[in-house]
Amino acid sequence: MLHPDFLTRPIAHRGLHGPGVPENSMAAMRAAADAGYGIELDLQPAADGTPLVFHDYDLARLTGGGGVVSALTVAAAGALRLAGTDEAIPTLAEVLDEVAGRVPLLIEIKDQDGGLGPNMGDLPARVAALVADYDGPVAVMSFNPEAVAAVRAAAPHVAVGLTSCAFPADDWPGVPPARREALARLQDFDRVGASFISHHHADLANPAVAALAARGVPVLCWTIRSPEQADAAAAVAQNITFEGFAP
Repeated sequence: MLHPDFLTRPIAHRGLHGPGVPENSMAAMRAAADAGYGIELDLQPAADGTPLVFHDYDLARLTGGGGVVSALTVAAAGALRLAGTDEAIPTLAEVLDEVAGRVPLLIEIKDQDGGLGPNMGDLPARVAALVADYDGPVAVMSFNPEAVAAVRAAAPHVAVGLTSCAFPADDWPGVPPARREALARLQDFDRVGASFISHHHADLANPAVAALAARGVPVLCWTIRSPEQADAAAAVAQNITFEGFAP
């Protein structure tokens, strides 16, 4: 089950980042932990499968370089610099060591399949192995239900959840329409052993969200960027993932 701290501490989206502090960097993790916020972070695999804390599939936006993050060795990821700072791409293991249970960690495994299907490689298993013995509040989620199911199978005591939204076609071109509709209805929730959802704030009126909330399922939401959005989300969601302001 989801640790209660996930419902009481606002969760910093990709860490507490801002000017001079890149998203998903160790500096962003330290800033969030020091401020007492929970932390949401994203995972992509390195070339050898090591979980790296990085959101995008390609390197251009945050490093200015070409190529994809999954082609990097861990050493190469550590040698890159994020957004013109001295910060490198950290590993999940490094973040776990740094945060050390001080604040909740909400870990999102990025889809590797392209269609939110079963071809996720060993990333979910690698994540499960790292968090299985972590001493602190931790939960793992993904837009890909198969990743959630794999973590649940490998580490049954770790809370897992679905990252979810309305799954519009423009954002998910590789997912067939019928599958997108099923995902938007959160039909995989029970099958994969999920215990919470993190749903897009603009779709909180979704009847499937209300149905889960009526069952007592914790509802988190993403990504809140203003106090006004936070106030609106509070009618449905029990906590927010935020960026760009101090909740």
